[in-house]
Amino acid sequence: MAWDLARQEALSTFAPVAEVRKIKLEATQRLLGDTISLSERAWQEPGRLPGWTRAHVATHLARNADAFVRAIDSVLTGRRGLMYDSDDDRELAIERGSERSGLELQIDLDTSAGNLSERLDLLDSVPGRLTVELSPGTFLRSDLLPLARLYEVIIHHVDLDCGFEVSQINPLTARWLLEWSVLSYQAPYGMAVRLVSTSGFTAVLGASNSETVISGPDAVLLGWLTGRLSAAEALHLPAQPPLI
Repeated sequence: MAWDLARQEALSTFAPVAEVRKIKLEATQRLLGDTISLSERAWQEPGRLPGWTRAHVATHLARNADAFVRAIDSVLTGRRGLMYDSDDDRELAIERGSERSGLELQIDLDTSAGNLSERLDLLDSVPGRLTVELSPGTFLRSDLLPLARLYEVIIHHVDLDCGFEVSQINPLTARWLLEWSVLSYQAPYGMAVRLVSTSGFTAVLGASNSETVISGPDAVLLGWLTGRLSAAEALHLPAQPPLI
């Protein structure tokens, strides 16, 4: 999948990397502040993603940070290296990691996030814009990596089901993440959706003879597009499965 380079450039201008990194740090600390109070039993209870406990979600988020570190290292060393060796390896790591204690999960979340921040510091010191291959054929501007990670932190904070909802995302961050989601979204075959935000942002996803119009604030559109709206928020909208 090739992501549109012109839209990447526009998004990079709209979401300055220094500001995104600041918001990412704040979002990470907020998530860690919520997870520190989870009991052993709560960690093994279901999160928002079908078939996953909170421990699965936390492990996925930690391994995602490691994967971004791996991608950055490949750029810094000039050697090709994808985020994950294979889907099977990724799923096995999440399954095994979900079996750990709450303390181990909390330390992993904190440590992996810190390691990624250090690598992003190194990346900031490299002159010029670099391109990262996230998966075979999927290339991303390196200055959008913090935004990609911010998306993971906020969306999976919702998935932990510990009190954080998409409606709590501040308006600017919601707009950034909505545009990021549109950039990376693959509409099902034969489906066309027009997103119309109260902020003025519009986008058409997919192709069909007829369009479904979804309108509302950026946070609501983000929640619908990613399948993260609460039952009450999604009441009058078409069903949308959650994206991992």
